[in-house]
Amino acid sequence: MKFSERAMQVTPSATVKVSNTAKAMIRQGIDVINLGIGEPDFKTPKVISDAAISAIQAGKTSFYTPASGLPQLKEAIANRIKQDYGVIYPADQISVTSGAKMGLYVLMQALVDQGTEVLLPKPSWVSYRQQVLLAGGKPVVVETGDDFKITPETLDAAVTRNCKVLVINSPQNPTGTVYSKDELAAIGKWAVFHNIILIADDIYGKLVYNQNAFYSLVQAGDEIAASTVLVNGVSKAYSMTGWRIGYVAGAPELISKVNSILSHSTGNPATVSQYAAIAAFESDQSEVETMRKAFEERLNKIYPLVQEIPGFKLAAKPQGAFYLFPNVEEAVKLAGLNSSAELVDVLLKKAHVAVVDGDAFGMSGYLRLSYAASLENLLTAVERITKFMNQFLQKQTSGGIGIETD
Repeated sequence: MKFSERAMQVTPSATVKVSNTAKAMIRQGIDVINLGIGEPDFKTPKVISDAAISAIQAGKTSFYTPASGLPQLKEAIANRIKQDYGVIYPADQISVTSGAKMGLYVLMQALVDQGTEVLLPKPSWVSYRQQVLLAGGKPVVVETGDDFKITPETLDAAVTRNCKVLVINSPQNPTGTVYSKDELAAIGKWAVFHNIILIADDIYGKLVYNQNAFYSLVQAGDEIAASTVLVNGVSKAYSMTGWRIGYVAGAPELISKVNSILSHSTGNPATVSQYAAIAAFESDQSEVETMRKAFEERLNKIYPLVQEIPGFKLAAKPQGAFYLFPNVEEAVKLAGLNSSAELVDVLLKKAHVAVVDGDAFGMSGYLRLSYAASLENLLTAVERITKFMNQFLQKQTSGGIGIETD
């Protein structure tokens, strides 16, 4: 069977692969702690689940909806955007998608031609690059410093005449980096000057910690907002990863194209999930704050512990999302390994902790650990990794030369 060039150049999601491997080991009775997937451990709040059940019982969920989503859901999204951002989007400027990931995918299909270049910060979420490739585009990496942030200067070094799109994810996956309002304004002005479309992936926008503040590109002035497409959803903040509801908000002509593509691909998102999302957006957001505080507590407790793991270095404390992204180059050397990928494999096999190799995000020599797991599991996982690395450190001190990785 001959496959398309498009299919041949795309690689599977590293985060999904690690999580699937961890779950398979768990089914085999192995006590694996999975820190490889960005999925809150909380159950969906009851008010949201109850709304879905009520919709089913009322017979509302058996039929198609418009491809762009239920009108009442788009109204709920518009109201939530107004409350959270202070920005107004009419319903015809909003499209509901089967998760924020699908929203990002369909945007690449609508905006990227063969050879179009898309600017991506280094590091960035694993699927951006693959989605650009699937659209026939070319991912262009923008270098960052120790703070993992791009600037107009680093963008100047990367931009070419073929660049059309820039993706900004704040808080960022995998680093937890949060851009300030001034930093976003500077990036936004640069993009407007260069006639580049901005995609604001704000999926972690409600998950910011320790008195840090969240701002979006759509709040950086009218001219910048007009050049920005907003992507968000319910998965992370509302603990609704399985419900698969996201949204795209932008210029009417763009949303029209998005809706056309969706009508020939996914059709409408699951109707029952749309009714659940209405309840999520219309709720008083108190459950979101409860979960945010729990993530903040987990971050504050495990951050100093990860700093103490031999060979692990964290340049700065994350401000949002729920990931740590330590540099492990010294840990790789300490273990006598060749790469962070090998360290990921060893930690899974020997310490029974699943993490993701930084190379999947464009930065080898790093690991991503999710602290969306329970605090008990997090503490146990960090203890396992620390114990494993300490044992090897002792072996090296006594003349050992390596570890068995089979």
